[in-house]
Amino acid sequence: MRLKDKVAVVTGGGTGIGAAVTEAFLKEGARVVIGSRRPDHYKTFAEGLRAKGWPIVGWEVDVTDKQSVDRFVTKTVEAFGPITILVNNAGTSGQNPIDQEGDDRWMRILETNLTGVYYVTKRVLPEMKDQAHGRIINLSSVLGRFGVAGYTAYCATKHGIIGFTRALALEVVSRGITVNALCPGWVETEMARLGLREWSEAAGLSEEEVRRQAVAAIPMKRFTEGTEVAELAVYLASDASQAMTGQALNICGGATMS
Repeated sequence: MRLKDKVAVVTGGGTGIGAAVTEAFLKEGARVVIGSRRPDHYKTFAEGLRAKGWPIVGWEVDVTDKQSVDRFVTKTVEAFGPITILVNNAGTSGQNPIDQEGDDRWMRILETNLTGVYYVTKRVLPEMKDQAHGRIINLSSVLGRFGVAGYTAYCATKHGIIGFTRALALEVVSRGITVNALCPGWVETEMARLGLREWSEAAGLSEEEVRRQAVAAIPMKRFTEGTEVAELAVYLASDASQAMTGQALNICGGATMS
């Protein structure tokens, strides 16, 4: 098992890519704590896996609230011991041209996707430094590689995550900690389905047509599966990736190659 006895934290770990990563980590021997600000996003998922004998718990955390993050990390360390792996996966999105974007939603997207990564990482880092070992995996996106009209807030955060990843990697490399980012394209998740719905409404097209257009733009002619993203996360979390840090890895069926 590649992650045997490692303690992993996955924010947004009960749905979508986070759920796939959580299950993959458990199968590789990790003990996993997932967090979300919505109990319906973690309780049933975590309880179902725990009923099967997996070492997992789900607790509430609002990544935009420093005190909530501190309580969550403190509780995790008290229950499982020092954190070895952190996956910053919590995120949100939304489509609007900049001249129609509301300040509240702009701030919500930036605070969740970028400031939240900062808060959680800053709180977890001392635990990793004490061990002189750690793996931090940040979820960016192919929209961290290029821009898409209507997604200024989301693109800004995903570009920001890549910059954060590269700078932090240099700050902590001497402490045995690696920091990398994953840049998925279209993945078969509820967030992707919501994105397709927004696109269809904005373009006046059916959801079937916008999905067809999305698939047509991918060289592999399909969406990525959450399990495929999870497998790459397992590699980055394992000792096999010890020579990799500061990298942003695309997993998008060839949609971007930069």
